[in-house]
Amino acid sequence: MSKAAGTADKRSGPLTDIRVIELGQLIAGPFCGQLLADMGADLIKIEAPGKGDPLRQWGDAAPGLFWKICARNKRTISADLRQADGQDLVRRLIGEADMVIENFRPGTMEKWGLGYDALKEINPGLIMIRISGYGQTGPYAHRPGYASVGEAMGGLRYVMGEPDRLPSRAGISIGDTLTGTLAAYGALAALHHRNRTGQGQVVDAAIYESILSVMESLIPDYTVAGVARERSGSFLKGIAPSNIYEAKDGMLIIAANQDTLFKRLSEAMGRPELSSDPAYSTHGARGENQKILDRLINEWSKTYALAELEAVLEAHAIPFGRLYRSADMLDDPHFAAREAIISTPTDLNPDLKMQNIFPKLSKTPGTVRWPGSDKPGTDTIDVLEELLDLTPEQVAKLKDSGVI
Repeated sequence: MSKAAGTADKRSGPLTDIRVIELGQLIAGPFCGQLLADMGADLIKIEAPGKGDPLRQWGDAAPGLFWKICARNKRTISADLRQADGQDLVRRLIGEADMVIENFRPGTMEKWGLGYDALKEINPGLIMIRISGYGQTGPYAHRPGYASVGEAMGGLRYVMGEPDRLPSRAGISIGDTLTGTLAAYGALAALHHRNRTGQGQVVDAAIYESILSVMESLIPDYTVAGVARERSGSFLKGIAPSNIYEAKDGMLIIAANQDTLFKRLSEAMGRPELSSDPAYSTHGARGENQKILDRLINEWSKTYALAELEAVLEAHAIPFGRLYRSADMLDDPHFAAREAIISTPTDLNPDLKMQNIFPKLSKTPGTVRWPGSDKPGTDTIDVLEELLDLTPEQVAKLKDSGVI
């Protein structure tokens, strides 16, 4: 383990003895770093001098709000990786770290003298987390890769949306965040291996493969049964009933696609005979008659106001949920009871709220200590003096030369 002393008195969680250097930008690499920092790691994010991570400027509602979440709990420093002195600074920081995260195009780190083979010479236990569109090997490795491309090639985009329209996309960069999540999972597995053997290794996380990993039986559906999945809109083909249903004053999801659940739903509808009808009595039969069944349920649900419908469904122990937007989450008592949304106000954003840390650990929970910094390089001087023992004069020289 590293001597992750910096800010240790402010950190909590199971990873307070771990130091991570983050070199990535935008979403996939920084989201991986966010997950590790949320669990207590001493996360030092390195940005190019000047504007810093482009994510600082992103956002439809107001620039930088996603940055506030993705860079929370991180110390931020500036270093120009295109200069030899900047590369040397980073190399020295990595020498004292447990993990390094990067999501540049494969070959970039090697060009800077910061590839794994070079870094393991100075830090044999280093875990290097490498995130890219296509992975570090293979004929496409050299290509730039964004989440949208990985979602397409991993199979997700084609099956999203209505069947009579162009494929849709999720309203978030799911390829990036999913890859960041799997990269953090891989890093923790590599950490366990290092604890047993002392050996570091590379975690190679590709966006298209991360999407492919959650595509369920897409491949065997085709290779075994000759079936290629198609878009089905608001429901999954063969999974019934599980769809959006109308009430007098809104909509909600009802998910009763198991035999026992459908029996309870039939009773709630006042139609107990449906659960024994051969057309609906089994999972396969309900899938075959999915559209007819959805119409029956929708005709029933429209006779209730939302609150009344929820009461009936809850009384019969049937899974349901409204289609929440931001305001609904902020008003929901369950979200409040579990502190799913927390306040992290700053001078620039006095009403800043964001999602909490998940999952919740009973003995060593993480905490949101601070949101992403307002300015690039906020902690540069503190980190360089604390970890590399640089003098104020040395720091001033680096600043004058544009390295930091």
